[in-house]
Amino acid sequence: MISGTRRRRIFVTDQNNVTPNDAPEDAVAAVEETQPMDQQPLEESDDRMKELQAEAEKNLQGWQRTLAEFQNYKRRVEREQQDLKLKIALETIKKMLPIIDDFERAQANIPDDLKDHPWINGVALIQGKFKKLMDEYDIQPIAPDGEAFDPNIHEAISMDASDDVESGHVIETVLKGYISGDIVLRPAMVRVAN
Repeated sequence: MISGTRRRRIFVTDQNNVTPNDAPEDAVAAVEETQPMDQQPLEESDDRMKELQAEAEKNLQGWQRTLAEFQNYKRRVEREQQDLKLKIALETIKKMLPIIDDFERAQANIPDDLKDHPWINGVALIQGKFKKLMDEYDIQPIAPDGEAFDPNIHEAISMDASDDVESGHVIETVLKGYISGDIVLRPAMVRVAN
C-alpha cells in the first residue's frame, strides 16, 4: 500500500511535452497534433496495392515458368538415360549375335539319334533364354528371302542371275540380320538377283 502519495497521469507525445498539471483535454489535443497530417489518400494505397499484386503475379509466372522448365529438363534427362540404357543393352546383344547364330546352326544340325538327348535339350533351353532376351528388347530377325533389296537393312554379298527371283530382289539370306525398332543391329547378308 502506498500512503501519502498522489497518483498522477503523465501523457507523453513526440512533439509536445505534457506536464502532470495539464488538463486531460490539452493532452488529447497534443496527441491529436502528433498524428501525421499527411496520410496517403485511399487512391494512392489502391495504386500501390495494384502494383504489388502485379509484381506478385509476375513473380508467380516466373516461378511457374521455371518449374515447367525444370520439369521439361527432368523429363529430357530421364529420356536420355533410357535411350543410353537401351543403346548399351543393344550393343551388348549385338556382340552376342555370333553366339546366337552358332546356337541356331547347332540346333539345325543335330543328328537324329541325339534329338532327345538331355544335353541337347539343355542347349535348347539356353537358346530359349537368348530368344527371350531378344524379345524383351523387341529384336526381330531380318530374313528377307524374295523381298526387294534394301541397302538400309541388307548387305549384298553377291549378285547372281536367277530365273525364279525378280532382279533387285533377295535370292537367299546367307546370314540373318537383326533389327530393334529402327535400329539395325546387323544387316542381313544376302545374295541378290541381277
